[in-house]
Amino acid sequence: MAKIKPFKGIRPPQSMVEEVASRPYDVLNSEEARKEAEGNEKSLYHIIKPEIDFAPGTDEHAPEVYDKAVENFNKWQNNGWLVQDDKECYYVYAQTMDGRTQYGLVVCANVEDYLSGVIKKHELTRRDKEEDRMKHVRINNANVEPVFFAYPDEAELDAIVAKTVSGKAEYDFIAPDGFGHHFWLIDDEKDIARITEIFASIPYLYIADGHHRTAAAALVGAEKAKQNPNHKGDEEYNYFLAVCFPASQLKIIDYNRVVKDLNGLSDEEFLAKLNENFIVEEKGDDIYSPSDLHNFSLYLSGKWYSLTAKEGTYNDEDPIGVLDVTISSDLILRDILGITDLRSDKRIDFVGGIRGLGELKRRVDNGEMRVALALYPVSMKQLMDIADTGNIMPPKTTWFEPKLRSGLVIHKLV
Repeated sequence: MAKIKPFKGIRPPQSMVEEVASRPYDVLNSEEARKEAEGNEKSLYHIIKPEIDFAPGTDEHAPEVYDKAVENFNKWQNNGWLVQDDKECYYVYAQTMDGRTQYGLVVCANVEDYLSGVIKKHELTRRDKEEDRMKHVRINNANVEPVFFAYPDEAELDAIVAKTVSGKAEYDFIAPDGFGHHFWLIDDEKDIARITEIFASIPYLYIADGHHRTAAAALVGAEKAKQNPNHKGDEEYNYFLAVCFPASQLKIIDYNRVVKDLNGLSDEEFLAKLNENFIVEEKGDDIYSPSDLHNFSLYLSGKWYSLTAKEGTYNDEDPIGVLDVTISSDLILRDILGITDLRSDKRIDFVGGIRGLGELKRRVDNGEMRVALALYPVSMKQLMDIADTGNIMPPKTTWFEPKLRSGLVIHKLV
């Protein structure tokens, strides 16, 4: 059962939130962060991507860069750009995209829940990426950025959230990317106690986005427990910052592939090989989007094609085998194009569906890539089924949008 707690959030004053708030550290590179923070001394990028305060090309993993993160974090607090709340609260964080709003509860999740599997994952993590964020958590003694969880819908939680958001928002703004961000405090003691009780009846939480940040936060918490001879289990470091959304409100968007070559095949040979496992239909010049599970969109030499996997090429009883990412990885990328390792092969790249299928066309038309493949999005049910059966999704399967805005609230480990 999920163990959560309220916390004294560290937040920007209302008048500064738009200056402080940023995109997550892992959705842009150092140069993009430097450009977005240009002329804005309050931007959270100075804390989560502190290499921007050094000369371009500086190693973002250098010790002095991590030192700069904590220097800036302290400066933001000393300057009043980040201020800690007086009492422990929960918070509601809502996001609006394309007219649809999703409402998350901002909580402190439990380290032991992650280590014991109450918090379920669906992706593998890379140790080097974990270690980078572990250093950031250690040196700042804080979870500066939240992780993104889903939970099975609970009507009573929905009711508490609805009551909360009927009042005036603490923050309410539209970010430069066009997405709306809205934030409320839950400081009523009865509501706080009831939220904690309800989560204690929820068997599992699911990592939607932020596997590396979750692992890093939990591992640092476990480290601190070992280092404390008087460890009791209720210390602040036993918890980390998470935004938890009802699963039904979340929408996974497509995560598509572009490949540099046809593995020595001509267009005709490639299409002939596709015909062995797929029903191939030419769709012409207009962009074609996959219509359903097991239907794919292919862009090759100025033409769009529909590919429908033939009966017998997938197993509906296998939570991994039924995924379109598995079907395409095995029957197209591996068997025809010779790509066996999606994580490291330089011949393939991945494009989040937020960029649209026009981005696939652009990258093929400009000669950078030879062929593009668009997939129908994974469902939240598929993600939760995979996590529940202890399976791991193939790389680059899910893309959640909008991303959580960083800097709306921070959790200190002391």
